[in-house]
Amino acid sequence: MAEARTSDILVIGSGAAGLTAALNLAERFKVTVLAKGGLNEGSTAWAQGGIAAVLEPGDTFESHVEDTMIAGAGLNDRATVEMVVENAPAAIDRLAKLGVPFNTEGNALHLTREGGHSHRRIVHVNDATGWAVQEALLKAARAHPNITLVPDMVVIDLATSRHEMRYSGAGNVWGVYAFNRATNRVELFTARATVLATGGAGRTYLFSTAPRGATGDGIAMAWRAGARISNMEFMQFHPTCLYNLEVKNFLITEAVRGEGGQLKNPNTGHRFMPEIDPRAELAPRDIVARAIDAEIKRFGLDYVHLDISHMGAEFVKHHFPTIHARLLDLDIDMTTEPIPVVPAQHYTCGGVVIDRDGRTDLPNLYAAGEVSQSGLHGANRLASNSLLECFVFGEAAANHITAHWSDLAPPPAIRPWDESRVTDSDEEVVIKQNWTEIRRFMWNYVGIVRTTKRLERAAHRIRTLREEVNDYYGHFRVTPDLIELRNLLESADLIVRSALHRKESRGLHYTLDYPETAPQAVDTVLVP
Repeated sequence: MAEARTSDILVIGSGAAGLTAALNLAERFKVTVLAKGGLNEGSTAWAQGGIAAVLEPGDTFESHVEDTMIAGAGLNDRATVEMVVENAPAAIDRLAKLGVPFNTEGNALHLTREGGHSHRRIVHVNDATGWAVQEALLKAARAHPNITLVPDMVVIDLATSRHEMRYSGAGNVWGVYAFNRATNRVELFTARATVLATGGAGRTYLFSTAPRGATGDGIAMAWRAGARISNMEFMQFHPTCLYNLEVKNFLITEAVRGEGGQLKNPNTGHRFMPEIDPRAELAPRDIVARAIDAEIKRFGLDYVHLDISHMGAEFVKHHFPTIHARLLDLDIDMTTEPIPVVPAQHYTCGGVVIDRDGRTDLPNLYAAGEVSQSGLHGANRLASNSLLECFVFGEAAANHITAHWSDLAPPPAIRPWDESRVTDSDEEVVIKQNWTEIRRFMWNYVGIVRTTKRLERAAHRIRTLREEVNDYYGHFRVTPDLIELRNLLESADLIVRSALHRKESRGLHYTLDYPETAPQAVDTVLVP
């Protein structure tokens, strides 16, 4: 194993949170950014909707805070919500200066509205905001002499005090061990501070809108290193993912319902949302997802229809050019016919516990974005607050590191990765089988509607698989698939344990055994 690659600060993840942190830190420090695959393969590039901010006359910070608290079913931390909401307009301003071409009307930003918002406050770039944001951030990062971008690095574990040449129990994080896909070797990256921006754990589910790499890596690594994890039972399911077995799960943005799209039973043509909620299709996502799930189960359907064809062809093409074009490739013309949709896992509301400076429980380790549980989302994320969280907390972590730089020690000598006792695997099929099994039982037992019995079944499966995976991990050289499987199983375990712990239904956690909401809102916190 080569010498450790050392920089001032290490950022794990090249999406909105990671690049925001890197750009803020690079004014003063040398920053290394590790990406698991390509630099633009994270969740940010897939975000269609936009970024929520108070910009419309008559809208207020208080109103955005209230909408967020209501969506989060009272579990949010109000001070965190206020901090994020109040920092939103400045974050949008900075992105515009970086060259994000937000849609405008006259000389003002064009704002759309999404479910759960009481005002139009979503700035966007057509229906592909995330892609435009990712491009702008990457362009700025590539141009910065103090930022080194390293793609194709699959991080295995945090390097902590336990890995020091002179063993220590101090719990400091000094960097990471990462598998280099180009050389098939494990490398050590060290730094005074490490920022986790690794995204969520969506691929623990069979149907998910998350990118292929969203296997809960940062959450699992932080847990193994000794950080608390919170609220993992709150998995957000997006109500409308394209039902097409040939295609990588393609999201049909919330805005289609915001602009008049209607949900109907494909057999009868009956529009069912008005009977379930007075807000009909504009009810918060958890309500819409449960309604679709119930309709599918009640009538034995594979999907329901989302229909916006009544709004007219010009309107549809103008508002949804990307989706319209993508669906035409699949022989669906959304201007004249409905779109088949199913709910799919969409966002991980829980994660590594952080404070308002992005600090985790472990010295020198920060986290931002979907990997974290900051108190912003509570029991259910409000639409378009997620990109916003990445910018605000990416910057908050950078500011805290900068302000406390003199307190951060340079990393000590860390032991190299040891693979003296392992061999190359001849059983890749084990990984594929276990991966599929996890995603299937999580979808069936830990999905939109839960019961204690189903959760206990999932927990039992996890115990069995853990023995297999640990045995495999102990005997064979690591591969990207093995690293992901290990993290996927850890994430599944954290989700199931959290869900069994919550004896109520709140926000995204809905259980038939405890349908009522408890009077007191309490976070689920798992302590390693």
